[in-house]
Amino acid sequence: MNETSRWLLRHGETTGGQGFRGRTDDPLTEAGLAAMRDAVRDLEPPALVITSPSIRCRTFADTLADRHELRLVVDDDLRELDFGRWEGLTASDILRDDPDTLEAFWRDPHAVTPPGGEPFADFVERVTGAWSRIEARHESRVLTVSHAGPIRLILLRARKLPLSFLMDLEVPHASLHRVS
Repeated sequence: MNETSRWLLRHGETTGGQGFRGRTDDPLTEAGLAAMRDAVRDLEPPALVITSPSIRCRTFADTLADRHELRLVVDDDLRELDFGRWEGLTASDILRDDPDTLEAFWRDPHAVTPPGGEPFADFVERVTGAWSRIEARHESRVLTVSHAGPIRLILLRARKLPLSFLMDLEVPHASLHRVS
């Protein structure tokens, strides 16, 4: 089979619970790890696993690569957006203290950076670069383990949708997405 398959897997539920988690690196819960295993159960083992360095992604990627004797590549550019002072806070927390900034960020992340966080243009550049490197690979089946933000961005690009649709894409924990 010469068909190229690119799969994106979001990490499962973490011990930190809900909230903005970019550089915050909580480990997976047992349920989160089990959900990731379930998500790929019927997937033909990939030729290559590429992962964000975050423990919530890398734990599963390491296990999968070891089990199937696969090559594992860790790519720092697949990290989630750094949310700065919003790290660990829920949307409710931020809406209570700074509703205008959060709502503006959701409307136009290019124009509004979370306080002390990573500019969205930098995030887009690094994730787009990572995905370009993945697309250029010759392996027939590649599984990339990452976060909601990078996966949303990659799906937007693959579907040729504008950035304004970013938050409209559903990327729940342990969800698997095929990119043609």
